[in-house]
Amino acid sequence: MDNYFVDTHCHVFKSDYENIDEVLKNASNNHIKYVINNGSNDKYNKEVLELIEKYPCMYGAIGIHPEDVDGVKQEDVKFIEDNLDNKKIVAIGEIGLDYHYTKENKDEQVKLFESQLALAEKYDIPVIVHSRDATEDTINSLKKFNCKGVIHSFSGSLETARIYIKMGYMLGVNGVITFKNAKIKDIIKEVGLEHIVLETDSPYLTPEPFRGKQNNPGHVLEVAKFVANLYSVSLEELAVQTNKNVTNMYKKMKLD
Repeated sequence: MDNYFVDTHCHVFKSDYENIDEVLKNASNNHIKYVINNGSNDKYNKEVLELIEKYPCMYGAIGIHPEDVDGVKQEDVKFIEDNLDNKKIVAIGEIGLDYHYTKENKDEQVKLFESQLALAEKYDIPVIVHSRDATEDTINSLKKFNCKGVIHSFSGSLETARIYIKMGYMLGVNGVITFKNAKIKDIIKEVGLEHIVLETDSPYLTPEPFRGKQNNPGHVLEVAKFVANLYSVSLEELAVQTNKNVTNMYKKMKLD
């Protein structure tokens, strides 16, 4: 195929991958031309900045994940703000709310999330949003700010999908859609190709038929095959539409 795909959400760091050169070479061999590497705390945000300078195919997002709310310092948020002018930082992410394991730090999570949404609004840069067992609060926070972005690894209802889309958000689709009993496939089929982007969440959420192994950006191709079949379109048609979605959302990204 002549076209290529973008992995709009991965976590490719030295702590998980021994040879990042090989990971990105494998991605290229699987028609994945660009990746957006997502930070989640101060350590990984700094590594994102290092890696995007080294690899032409890699863009970055920096942000503080809700699971990292405990111990976060004001200077960590300031670091994000200070680096938003980097031409290869295309979003603030991965940010959001996660009540799956605990709601005890709910107020702190909301405060952190909204402080980063405020930055996104101020600098007119998209956000990459993590929302787990926190749909209502996520929507309420997003409504307070004039932002747009991607709801990473979307797993909600069709009604929720339509709310996000109406607010200017796209839905991130990854390996979960390939799982045998995944309800999300019916919802994604309903929303329309113009509202989705493809992602892996590497090293997590490995798609079939590789489930159980470490994920990598090259597996966007498996997600793409599944989505193309779901919509009865060719891989080429899917690549054209999803890449258009990427450049519509991430204005700094130059896809050639």
